[in-house]
Amino acid sequence: MTMQNPRPAIRTTCPYCGVGCGILATPDGAGGLAVAGDPDHPANLGRLCVKGSALGETVGLKGRLLAPQIDGRDAGWDEALDLVARRFSDCIASHGPDSVAFYVSGQLLTEDYYVANKLMKGFIGSANIDTNSRLCMASSVAGHRRAFGSDTVPGLYEDLEQADCVVLVGSNLAWCHPVLYQRLAAARESRGTKVVVVDPRRTATCDIADLHLPLAPGSDAVLFNLLLAEIDRHGLVTERPDGLAEALATARATLPQATGLPHSALQQFLDLWCGSGRVVTVYSQGINQSDSGTDKVNAILNCHLATGRIGRPGTGPFSVTGQPNAMGGREVGGLSNMLACHLEIENPVHRDAVRDFWQAPRMAAKPGLKAVDMFRAVEDGRIKALWIICTNPAVSMPEADRVARAIAGCDFVVVSDMMARTDTTRLAHVLLPATGWGEKDGTVTNSERRISRQRRSLAAPGQARDDWRIIADVAARMGWADAFDWDSPGQVFAEHAALSGVAGALGGDFDISDHAGITGPQYDSLQPFLWPQSPRRKGGRFFGDGRFHTASGRARMVSVTPRLPQPAPGAWPFLLNTGRVRDHWHTMTRTGLSPRLSRHLAEPFLELHPADAARLGLRHADLAQVASPHGSAILRVLVTDRVAPGHPFAPIHWTNETASRARIDALVPGVVDPVSGQPASKSANVAIRPFKAEWYGFAVSTRPIQPACDYWARAVLPMGHQAELAGTDQPQDWTQTARTMLGMTGEPLAVHDPRKGIRRLAFIADGRLQAALFVAPHPVMLSRSHLIASLNAGCGGDILAGRPGADQPDAGALVCACFSIGMNTILHGIETQKLMTVEAIGRALGAGTNCGSCKPDLKNLLRTAAAGRTEAPVG
Repeated sequence: MTMQNPRPAIRTTCPYCGVGCGILATPDGAGGLAVAGDPDHPANLGRLCVKGSALGETVGLKGRLLAPQIDGRDAGWDEALDLVARRFSDCIASHGPDSVAFYVSGQLLTEDYYVANKLMKGFIGSANIDTNSRLCMASSVAGHRRAFGSDTVPGLYEDLEQADCVVLVGSNLAWCHPVLYQRLAAARESRGTKVVVVDPRRTATCDIADLHLPLAPGSDAVLFNLLLAEIDRHGLVTERPDGLAEALATARATLPQATGLPHSALQQFLDLWCGSGRVVTVYSQGINQSDSGTDKVNAILNCHLATGRIGRPGTGPFSVTGQPNAMGGREVGGLSNMLACHLEIENPVHRDAVRDFWQAPRMAAKPGLKAVDMFRAVEDGRIKALWIICTNPAVSMPEADRVARAIAGCDFVVVSDMMARTDTTRLAHVLLPATGWGEKDGTVTNSERRISRQRRSLAAPGQARDDWRIIADVAARMGWADAFDWDSPGQVFAEHAALSGVAGALGGDFDISDHAGITGPQYDSLQPFLWPQSPRRKGGRFFGDGRFHTASGRARMVSVTPRLPQPAPGAWPFLLNTGRVRDHWHTMTRTGLSPRLSRHLAEPFLELHPADAARLGLRHADLAQVASPHGSAILRVLVTDRVAPGHPFAPIHWTNETASRARIDALVPGVVDPVSGQPASKSANVAIRPFKAEWYGFAVSTRPIQPACDYWARAVLPMGHQAELAGTDQPQDWTQTARTMLGMTGEPLAVHDPRKGIRRLAFIADGRLQAALFVAPHPVMLSRSHLIASLNAGCGGDILAGRPGADQPDAGALVCACFSIGMNTILHGIETQKLMTVEAIGRALGAGTNCGSCKPDLKNLLRTAAAGRTEAPVG
C-alpha cells in the first residue's frame, strides 16, 4: 500500500484586518482548505483570530458569481469587456474624463489597485477614483501629511511589546485586531506594560486596561490638548516642531470639563503618559470616523512630536488599519487626492514624474471626488459611468439608501465582485466575476508597513478572473494595450517598485525600488519585508532622527480647537455609535458563509443604556425601531451599561441579504471631515422607539429560510439555516406560512396554546428534524443551541419543548467560536471542576486558548459564577 504525499502548505496572508497575519493554507484537493497560522510570519508568529481560523469554511462556491452578466443574463468575457470599454470611452468622449469614476477597496491586492489607478489617473485623465478606505483611514492619512509631510506610519508592531505604556484610543483591539491584542496582553503580563483604553464604550479591550477612560463621545481632541498642556507644565517638551507655540497656546486654553471625566481619572492618565518614558498611542476608527477626525489625529501626533516620543523603540503614534490592504492602497495612490508612491497630485513636479514614467497621455491635474462627493455626483448625473470593484457601497456608505438610489439611477454601472447577490450587484448593468482570497496572487501591506505575498491556493472557479487582469483588458480595449501589457501580477509589482524609485529620488518615504527588477521566481518566493527597501534605506522606524518629509525638514504641529458632536434638538435625541463585532467582517459576504462565525452574534442589535431603555419602555431582547433623517432600522435590544446614556451602539455588518432592515449606514449622515473627506460614522442623530410586534418567532430549517414578515435576520448553521422573526400581522394559516418560509411540505407536528398565544411546529422526516418554527407574543425563550444541534438529527415529539431533556446537555449561547464552546458548558465546568481563572478554563475546556478574543467573556462568566447568577456574556 502506497501513501500519498500530503499537499504542501502555501504561505499566504489573511484577508481580514490590517494586522496582516501570515497563514498556512493547505488545499484538500476537493476545493477546500485547511488553515493555520504561519509561525514564521513576523506579524502573528503563528497566531490567528477566529475569523482567520475559520477561513476554510468560507471558500466554497455558494453564492459565487461565475460568469459575466449583462442586464441579468450570462455573457462572454469579450462581450462584457467590449461593452464596458465602449461605454466608458463614449462617456469620456462626450462629457470629459470627469464623467466617469471608479470606487475601489482596501480588500484589493496592491497590484489590482495599481492598475486601476494607472488607468484612471494616467490614461483616462481623471482622479475620480476613490476607495472604501476613505471611510476608515483618510483622516489618519491627512493627519500624517499635515504633521510629517508624508503618509508615513512611523513605528512597528514590536513597539507595543517594548513600550512602558500603551494607550488605545477609539480602538477595540480585542475584537478588531485580535492578534495585536494578544501581543499586547502578553507584553502586559511579562513586562508589566501599562494599558489605557480611551473609549466611551466599555469594550472587550477594557479587560486588560489598567485604566479605562469613558470620555464623552467626540472629546478625544480635548483629552490630548490637555495632555499637551500637561507635557508643557512638566517640562517634557524636548523638540521644536513648526507650530509648537500655536499648538501649546490652544492646548492651554482647553477646558477639561468637556471630557466628562472625573478629575482623578483624568489626572491619572496625564501622570501615566507623562511619567512613562516609552509610550505608544494606538488609534483607529473611533478617532478617524469623525467630522473632525484629522484634528483628532493631529492632537495625538502633537503630544508625540513635542516630546520626541516617535521613531524610537517603544514609542510613537500608531494608526492601525481596518482592512487587509488599506496601506497598499495608500501606497499606489488609491485615494482620489493622491498619486502613486505617496506622491502628491497637487505637486506639478510629482505629476510630471508619474506622467513621464507611465508615458501617460492625459494625466489627472487635480484631485478627484472623494467617496461621499463621488456618489453625490452619481446622483446628480455628473458621473455617468461608474465601476465599483470589490466593495458594497449600497450598504457601507453613509446615507446608504440615498447611495443605492444614486447607483440605481446611474446611466451605466459595472460591478466586479465574487458574489452574485449583494445590495450593490443588484443595481449593476454589468457584473464581472472576480477571483477572491485563495484564488489570486499579489501583495498586501499591513499596518506596520510590512509587505507580504498573498498566494493562490485554489483554482479560479467558473470564469472568474483577477481584478488587475480585468482592468488591464478594459484598458487595452480603450486603446492603451501597450501600457497595460502585463502577463502576471509580479510584472505589475515590478513596475510599481520601479516607480517608487522615482518617488524616492524626489525625497519621498515610500521606496521599494530594490524590487524593481524582481523576476517571476523571486516574486513567487518573496518574503515579508518592511518598506522602505531601496539603495537609500532599509526598513525600520521613521523620524527617530528628527528628519521629516516637510519643506523645512521639521515636523509640523497643528493647533487644534476641539469640536464636539451635538445631539439634535427634539426629534433626534440620541447619538448613535457604530462599529464591528468580534466574528464578522464588513458586509458578511465572506464571514456570513461560516456557521461558526454566525453563532456568536447571530442578529443585528442595539446596545442601549438601562436608563434609556427604561425611559423608552424597552426591555432586553425587545425590538427597537431606530430612525434618522436618512433611514431606519429594526434591531434587537441589548440593555447594557457598556454604553453611556444617550449614546447607543449598533454594528455595521448586516445587509438586505441577511436582515430585513439593519443597514446601519442608512442612518448615518453624509457629514465629512473638511480636511480628509472621511464620514462621521459614529455620531448619527437618531430617534428610538419600541417596535410593536404582534408575534415573535425563531426558525431553523435544513433548507434556506425565506421570511415574509416585518423583521427577520438570517444566519447559516452547520446543517442548515436559522432566522429570528417578528411581525405586526398574524398569518391566517400558520401551517402554510411555515411550509412556505421553511421550504417544507407535509404535515408538521404542532402545538398551539391560544391562551398564551404560543405556536410550535416541527417538520420531521424519517425521525430527523427538518425544520421548526416557534412563535410567541413576546421574544421567544428557548434553547437555540439545542434546536440547532437537533437539526437533521434524530428526534421525537419532545423537540417541541424547545429545550433538551434532563439527560441532554445544553451548551448555551456560543462564547468561544474557535472551539464552539457555549456559555452553559463553561459555567458547568466552572462549577463542577472548580475553575477559578481564565487559564484554568482553557486547560480544562479549551476555551480562550486559540485567538483569545473570548477571554473577556470568560472573565465575565467567572464573575457571574462567583456572584451566583447567570447572564449573557459581555460582548
